[in-house]
Amino acid sequence: MTGEEAVKGQIDSYKIELKNELTRILQYWLDNSLDKVNGGFYGRISNDNHVIAEAPKGSVLNARILWSFSAAYNFSPNPVYLETAGRAYRYIIGHFIDKQYGGVYWSVDYQGKPLDTKKQVYAIAFNIYALSEFYVAAGIEAARQAAIDMFYLLVEKAYDPIKTGYFEAFTNDWMPIDDLRLSAKDVNEKKTMNTHLHVLESYTNLFRIWPDKALKEHISILLGNFFDHFIDHRTNHLVLFFDEDWHPKSQLVSYGHDIEATWLLLEAAEAIKDETMIERSKQIGTRMADATTQGLDTDGGLWYEYEPADDHLIKEKHWWVQAEAMIGFFNAWQITQNEKYLEISMKNWAFVKRKILDKANGEWCWGIKQDGKIMNTEDKVGIWKCPYHNSRACIEIIKRINQPV
Repeated sequence: MTGEEAVKGQIDSYKIELKNELTRILQYWLDNSLDKVNGGFYGRISNDNHVIAEAPKGSVLNARILWSFSAAYNFSPNPVYLETAGRAYRYIIGHFIDKQYGGVYWSVDYQGKPLDTKKQVYAIAFNIYALSEFYVAAGIEAARQAAIDMFYLLVEKAYDPIKTGYFEAFTNDWMPIDDLRLSAKDVNEKKTMNTHLHVLESYTNLFRIWPDKALKEHISILLGNFFDHFIDHRTNHLVLFFDEDWHPKSQLVSYGHDIEATWLLLEAAEAIKDETMIERSKQIGTRMADATTQGLDTDGGLWYEYEPADDHLIKEKHWWVQAEAMIGFFNAWQITQNEKYLEISMKNWAFVKRKILDKANGEWCWGIKQDGKIMNTEDKVGIWKCPYHNSRACIEIIKRINQPV
């Protein structure tokens, strides 16, 4: 067997395993997450599959469920996937969208009543992303229009027309708010890499169904924000937090976001067919993938974060970081044809199979701690624990294997 034949065999096995894993992930959500009493989906399920029926329901969770089942249907048209996507769509329209001020609430209570009504740009971005994907699946014009309306809303309310970029958060009626953070661990600053990355992602998906000139321009501006601000060209890591004038406010390295950005930037540049930005994304993305290898453990897993100021490495390995590593290093292999990246992607998947998959209860656990033990106090389903990263890794890599670049 030649080296080329061996690689092809490995890739074929990778594809088969990810196809099976995608089915397994989605089946977990079908079996466990539907709230048949109060509608929509449960807001929280513990690592050992205990349903917390009265937990708040998050807009990010619901948008990611909508995206996952819509994308799964678009990939493999199982009518159950479309039915589940429709359930998520109806719940978002009925409970999360703020019909008075626009956008979506951050959370509602278990009965669907508004709870945290702040406007987090990150959450609105995920709804644009999901509604666009659902439009492809269901062809419902109202879904496409809702996504377009949210794009215009972000440009009107959250975009900085002077320095560019998007401000992080607002009150429910779009006034300034003191606490801008997505979560308690974040720095309280006005512009963040994480939100901009997912605004870019959402705009890219919207552009596929609505190739509008103004939308294209905003995608270009966002790519420029990454090239000019978010990517530290000395280290090839992302800078995570900025003030409104683009002054860096953090040195923290997030390995998962670094590798996630490598392929999302290229995807955006390819969507708008900007050859200069495509080439730049490939070059920078490869350098960022190389920088991300600093966070790889010998077992194939990717560590969580590194703080240069005190040389502190957080040696947890979270589920979403591994999912993004699988795609990002596969993408680097496609760009360069250097098999070391393909090996990293497949070795990371092998790590996921050994340590992250919950083979007894289903889905992926949140992650493992430095000592290798499961983070069993974290959610299996929750505000942040969704089917999006891992189902997307399966879909994205299978698509790339079917249609190699």
